[in-house]
Amino acid sequence: MFTGIVSGFTSVKGVEDRGSFCSMSVDLGRFKEDLEIGASVSIDGVCLTVVSIDSDDVYFDIIEETLNRTTLGNVGVGDYVNVERSLRVGDELGGHILSGHVMTTAKIIEKVENEGSIDLLIENKEEFSDYILEKGYVAIDGMSLTIGEVSEECFSLHIIPETLRVTTIESKSEGDRVNIEIDSRTQAIVDTIRKMGVSS
Repeated sequence: MFTGIVSGFTSVKGVEDRGSFCSMSVDLGRFKEDLEIGASVSIDGVCLTVVSIDSDDVYFDIIEETLNRTTLGNVGVGDYVNVERSLRVGDELGGHILSGHVMTTAKIIEKVENEGSIDLLIENKEEFSDYILEKGYVAIDGMSLTIGEVSEECFSLHIIPETLRVTTIESKSEGDRVNIEIDSRTQAIVDTIRKMGVSS
């Protein structure tokens, strides 16, 4: 489990096609204290399992389903990715509970740079739009964010300076795609109401 409070970002060191899956290595030097094989790490919001460690380089195997469903299928050597270590007992929960199971990707429709902050408009995909609620939560590339205004076509996000400092979001451009994880509590409530409506 994760909180959506990204620890920082780092570079992808290697990507190797292994047929039915991809091997990716990431420089986790400053993030790998007590990291062990089998641990879970969020990379751009995607929960990945550590398969080997070689000095600062940490290796993950990524299956085809994950490559197709997330932006990791387009990540190359030298690209930067957000990093969050898994939640431990006693850690402060500053964001909202995330599983790292990305549901889809969505396009950045508009990016407006302000003094020290950024406003984004993100595509509101029809199949997930019921879960996108004003003042609700959504995870974008692993970042726990509060949703602003919502329309049928898009929803807004307001990114504060601290989030810009520790994540890759400032480097994103209009037309780029980001990983989306819907807040699980919102999903459960919406799905329950749907079922109640169908049965009544």
